[in-house]
Amino acid sequence: MIQRIVSSREGLLLAALLLVPACALADPVQDYATHCAACHGGDRLGGTGPALIPDTLGRVRGIDQVIAHGRSLTQMPGFQDQLSAQQIGDLVAFLKAPLAETPTWTTADIKASREMARDYTPAAAPVFEADPMNITLVVETGDHHVSVLDGDRLEVLDRFPTPYAVHGGPKFSPDGRFVFIMSRDGWVQKYDIWSLAEVGRVRAGLNSRNIAMSHDGKWLAVANYLPQTLTILSTDTLEPVKVIDVTARDGTPSRVSAVYQAPDRRSFILALKDAPEIWEIATDPDAGPFHDGYVHSYEKGATEAFGAQQGLFARRRIPTGEPLDDFFFDPGYRNLIGTNREGTKGVVINLTSGGKVAELPLPGMPHLGSGITWDRNGHKVMATPHLNEGVLSVIDMTDWTLVRQIPTHGPGFFLRSHETSPYVWADVFMSERKDEIHIIDKQTLEIVRTLIPAPGQTAAHTEFTRDGKYALVSIWEDDGALIIYDARTLEEVKRLPMRKPSGKYNVWNKITFSDGTSH
Repeated sequence: MIQRIVSSREGLLLAALLLVPACALADPVQDYATHCAACHGGDRLGGTGPALIPDTLGRVRGIDQVIAHGRSLTQMPGFQDQLSAQQIGDLVAFLKAPLAETPTWTTADIKASREMARDYTPAAAPVFEADPMNITLVVETGDHHVSVLDGDRLEVLDRFPTPYAVHGGPKFSPDGRFVFIMSRDGWVQKYDIWSLAEVGRVRAGLNSRNIAMSHDGKWLAVANYLPQTLTILSTDTLEPVKVIDVTARDGTPSRVSAVYQAPDRRSFILALKDAPEIWEIATDPDAGPFHDGYVHSYEKGATEAFGAQQGLFARRRIPTGEPLDDFFFDPGYRNLIGTNREGTKGVVINLTSGGKVAELPLPGMPHLGSGITWDRNGHKVMATPHLNEGVLSVIDMTDWTLVRQIPTHGPGFFLRSHETSPYVWADVFMSERKDEIHIIDKQTLEIVRTLIPAPGQTAAHTEFTRDGKYALVSIWEDDGALIIYDARTLEEVKRLPMRKPSGKYNVWNKITFSDGTSH
């Protein structure tokens, strides 16, 4: 036997190491693999969660606190009970370290990812007897499927697999036949509702936020966090027709928080995460010219300018005082309402002039993306939930004054209604009473009833059938259900078991831009 004689110095070091908690010696790479990779991707390029690389984290504050305590309104849990402060610090340093190679996703990559279904044959007419305008798609996040619901018979016609982690609302073609569905990892899927069949899919980015449809149904825009681009696809073939690098006037690259369709303006509207600008991208071949710089004319017909863009996909910059997120639009898309990053106020921007019209008192992080409008006392009003407060704010859209703040049983996430309904349906998704749905009278602005569809389980996201006869509510649990109510009597009609149903999208309500649904 060979015995090793340990020096007194080595012995002291060994003893000290034995006294150090095992967690303190953990490798941040291993910690990432254990706690983060399942949601954010083994390559840190995103999955159900966003990409965790310097390109997307550069302006994010308090990453250590997010890791420790989680992030409200998301699936991000806290890890303070599993990771020490030292481990969290090391993990933050690891996430801020650049990858060996900067990830890219080029037009060639997008084209190479395109997969069209070989067995797809378009039907000449719907293969079902249901009203194709009264179809509702139910996103089931529990096992990454979508159910196709007949809104008259309240029966599921088809259930098809989607890309992993669908994010943002599906978008329908203007005729309601096709629907496009996007996942957080950038895949866009095209599905033919008439044929009850997938048409194909393509990966438009590595980490994406949402999609928007052009006014004529020809183009689909994909907002990307990574790379920091807007990808525009042909809705017919799913081929990329343009990839736009998103860079502010001062040269700062920016993630795209969201892209919105503005059919009345024949354009897409972009929210920029990292720059004090709003972008408008034309879907009209005759658009523009839009000038980035100064314009000076000495005589009629003579223009001296620089940075001009015109025609299809021309970009127009609208400068803002600070980055704005989570947009809402008035009818006609004349004005945009956005919130600042801190979620302390709302700002109204006129999209024609680019000027600020008003500032709204909306603290508590208003969720404008779930806002809805209706007519009240001869005025058009909008309402929005607040993600950090148990209130709904109602705004008069004629003069942008606060009509009322309606107290609720906790912070909510979604509001929905229908032109035929006298009620607003509001959840309290982020509260201890998350199993409740408030029914609010549109005229009195009072809660007239509180439903508890499934005691102890999360109830959220109401959608209506085409005629407003039925209201559909999600029980947002893995062993959840779609609960169907008579929208007039508020009584339950039917319950369909589903795997963590989340958003629901009625064809007619979406393509007609119903007042009661988000756009």
